[in-house]
Amino acid sequence: QVRLVESGGGLVQPGESLRLSCAASGSISSIYAMAWYRQAPGKQRELVAQITNSGSTQYVDSVKGRFTISRDNAKNTVFLQMISLKPEDTAVYYCNALGSRTFWGQGTQVTVSS
Repeated sequence: QVRLVESGGGLVQPGESLRLSCAASGSISSIYAMAWYRQAPGKQRELVAQITNSGSTQYVDSVKGRFTISRDNAKNTVFLQMISLKPEDTAVYYCNALGSRTFWGQGTQVTVSS
């Protein structure tokens, strides 16, 4: 029903930036919020940032002031701008859409290392 495809991950050094994109297709009209989650090895998947249809956002404390979630409705795309990246940000980042059910992308790897 909804397909989510992430892109933009990669290998960067501490302090550098990345911009993740999530392109949504399918039954987009049912989605009322989108989010980015991440999962590091040996850890639980955690909510990183979320944005609602009204534009309200929320972030996990560890990324506040560094990450920004945004949406381009015309392109059915949600973004995660990440600055001042730290090694502890290393994880697989997953796009998530909330509607009649929860939809997940395949994930994109973000590695922060010198």
